[in-house]
Amino acid sequence: MYSHLSEPDPEFAPHIAALMAIPLISDLHERRKQFDTVFVETARKTYGSRLPKDTEYCFTDHQVDVANGKIRVRSVVPTTQDGSHATYPLMVWMHGGGWANGNVELDDYQLRAICVELQISIVNVEYRLAPEHPHPTGVNDCYTALKWVLTAAAESQSLLGADVKKGFIIAGLSAGGHLAAVLAHRARDDPFFKDREITGQILQVPAVLNPNAAVPEKYKPSLLSFEQNKLAPGLTADSIRLSFERLGGDPSDPEVSPLLYSSHAGLPPAVIQVCGLDPLRDEALLYEKLLKNESVETRLTVYPGVPHAFNYGFPGIKMAAKWEEDYRAGLRWLLDGAPRDASYL
Repeated sequence: MYSHLSEPDPEFAPHIAALMAIPLISDLHERRKQFDTVFVETARKTYGSRLPKDTEYCFTDHQVDVANGKIRVRSVVPTTQDGSHATYPLMVWMHGGGWANGNVELDDYQLRAICVELQISIVNVEYRLAPEHPHPTGVNDCYTALKWVLTAAAESQSLLGADVKKGFIIAGLSAGGHLAAVLAHRARDDPFFKDREITGQILQVPAVLNPNAAVPEKYKPSLLSFEQNKLAPGLTADSIRLSFERLGGDPSDPEVSPLLYSSHAGLPPAVIQVCGLDPLRDEALLYEKLLKNESVETRLTVYPGVPHAFNYGFPGIKMAAKWEEDYRAGLRWLLDGAPRDASYL
C-alpha cells in the first residue's frame, strides 16, 4: 500500500550499502556501547553548535522515587533576562533506544534548544531499562514521573517553571513514542489528571505493535511493511523482535501494543512523524488513522525514503532539516490548541 515510501531518498541512498553491512549486535553490553557511540555522541556533535547561551535556561537533575528504586529526571527551564519569575507550558519527554538503551543524555542538547526556542519547560525521563527491568517497569517509571511533575509544579512553580494550564504535552521517539502513547491512554482514564489533562502528544516513529501480537483481521491489509521493508538499515525486523523480547510482557496487551487498545477516543491531539524506510511505518500510519477515526485531532508527516531515527545519523540532509522544522511546528500547533486552521497544515 505504501511501498512507494520505501524508495530511497537521493541524499540518503549512497549510505545504504554501508549501513546494511553493519551486523546486528545481540550482546546487550556491546549494543549499549554502540548506541552511546552512534546516537548519543552524534546527537551531541549535531546540537552542540546550536545550544543557546547557558544564561537562557537552567537544567537540574532530580531523583524521583519509583517502585523499588529511584530514577533520574532532568528539567530544562527557560530563564528570563531580568531574573523575574515566569511560568511556561510543559513537555515530558521519553527517550528512544528499544527500551534497552539510552538515557537523558541522548536528547539533552536538542531539548535545551527547544526549551529556549519555544519557551517551554521540559522534563526528560530516564526510565529503567529492559531486560533487567522488564515491562511494565519502564511504563510505570514514566507514569510515576508524569505524576511527580504535576505534584512538583503544584508545590513549587519555581522548581520546574511549569504551568500545565498553558500546555501539557507528552512526547517520545521510537520506544519513547510507545511509552508516550501508553501514558496518554492511562492519563485519559485516571482521575488524578482531572482538571490538568494532557493537552497533546508527540509520537516520533513510534513502536505501537509487537510483531507477535494477535492482530485483528481488519488491520492486516494495512500492516505490510514490517517484513516487506527489506531496505531498512539500522532497524530490521529481527532487531524489532529482539527489542520486544527484551521489553517483555504479553504481546497482545495494549500497554505493549498500543495499536490494540479497544478505544482511542478522548485522547489528546497527536503529532505523528513517520519514516518511509522503516519497518514500523505501516503500524504508525494505521495508528494515526485509528486516532483520527475516533475524532482525535492529528498532524501526520511522512518522510519518504529515510530510515528509522535517520535524523540522528544523518542530520545534514534536507529531510533531517524538514524533520526538525516539522517537530517544532507540530509542538507549536499543540501549544496553540491544535486548531484546524489551514495555516497549520
